[in-house]
Amino acid sequence: MTNHSETTGSPENGDAAGPEPRAHHGAQGGPATPMGHLDCTTYDGHGGEHQVTLRTPAELADALPYLLGYRPEDSIVLVALHDRGGRGRFGGRARLGIPGSTDDWPAVARQLAHGLVTGSERRGARPEQMVAYLCQEPGKGESGRQVMERLRGLAQKLRVECGLLDVPVIEALCISDGRFWSYCCGSEECCPPEGEAMGLPGTSVLAAAATYAGLQVRGTLRELRGRLLPWENASALAQEIALDTGSMAIVPRIIDGASRAGVAEETLQLARQIMQRFALAPAVSGTLTEDLRDDQLLDHDEAATLILGLQDRTTRDRAAEWMEGDEAVLALRLWRALARRCVGPYGEHAAAPLTLAGWVAWSTGDDLEAREALAMALGADPEYLFARLLHQACNEGLDPESIRRCLRAERGDREQQDGGSAEGAEADDVDGPTPCATPAAGRRRRTRSGDAADARAQGHGANGSRPRTPTAGGTRPLAARVNRTRKRAVRSRGGDSDGDV
Repeated sequence: MTNHSETTGSPENGDAAGPEPRAHHGAQGGPATPMGHLDCTTYDGHGGEHQVTLRTPAELADALPYLLGYRPEDSIVLVALHDRGGRGRFGGRARLGIPGSTDDWPAVARQLAHGLVTGSERRGARPEQMVAYLCQEPGKGESGRQVMERLRGLAQKLRVECGLLDVPVIEALCISDGRFWSYCCGSEECCPPEGEAMGLPGTSVLAAAATYAGLQVRGTLRELRGRLLPWENASALAQEIALDTGSMAIVPRIIDGASRAGVAEETLQLARQIMQRFALAPAVSGTLTEDLRDDQLLDHDEAATLILGLQDRTTRDRAAEWMEGDEAVLALRLWRALARRCVGPYGEHAAAPLTLAGWVAWSTGDDLEAREALAMALGADPEYLFARLLHQACNEGLDPESIRRCLRAERGDREQQDGGSAEGAEADDVDGPTPCATPAAGRRRRTRSGDAADARAQGHGANGSRPRTPTAGGTRPLAARVNRTRKRAVRSRGGDSDGDV
């Protein structure tokens, strides 16, 4: 069972503060418990802090979408709480899908609790308490209360696992069918057995404060993922045929070192043309409408050429330079559209455009889409090193500016070279293409030159040997720079170099 948990940074990572909820809730007659500070990893600060006091489970339930930036579905969410001078602050958050089998509950609870606690410790702030959420809609013929009872054992395992780490869960909520239940509160006045109805979205005091501070809830996780998932419509077959045809023409050229640079330039030039086409398209409202517009502007052969060309590591690294300003907005639209075209047996090819989408989202300040796109890239290809390193760096709250500086410098150096010589230098890079076996009949294989190059960037080639010295003018693989930046940043905080997940 493989899960890529999602964690967001805490205030210790320099995140901008949003409205500050200070919740106080305990058992009836018990002392009030300081709860937390709502921090934001996606948007810049908007002036001073705005304090909001959360006193009841209802207010905690209402706060969840603002803590994550979206409305979770079929999710276990843990939120770390830190005590700062008697004032509680929300810290890191972690999410995993709810396993369908109860046999997996102990392992998932252990993974989530351990990952969030150790990740917080690595950032120098071990949580004092936790809040747990279980979010799942009823199945056919099931009520919200039945969901709550069915998940009670999972809530208990979360409480036990956090307790073993000396971090008590002070509130555990189940949210289902527009209602919520508390697994910790025994008062029927605030937590009746039939559950309490959730308020209308956007009508609470916290929602008003979040809106004032510039925070927004971006629908559900399913809607966010839907922008990146491959087509399952009538056009998917035509796209698959285009990928089959393109593979026969493009993959041999990527494998051949003499023609590899030409493929890179053709791929990047076509990508620029599509981005310009996107820029001239009329604006529309709504994410679904936007994606449909972009899909209509990109034909099957163009998408196949770009998807296959991006399997080469050098080409992918060059494309990663489109990371700022209007250029980044257009590039992100293109990477999303290409991810949607990785249909049928070409699902593994989505690792490249998904990783680029994650990188551009992270570079432009959208940590939410960045983490989801990078997690989906790892789902498409768990060994895709660039995605794994970016996913860890994003989860650890590192600043993407160090990577942007490297890419700006390389772009500037290349533009200063005479007449196109930079292309030849990149083609002669030490991390050239890895020979690929001829695909077996009926099976498509992706060019793995980028993965082998990134693996060698870690210090060893595919056969365990040390890499050769780069030739003059060659570029260091981007994955190596990400890894070096991540290690420096983690060491500066006194932690180790492992990721949160």
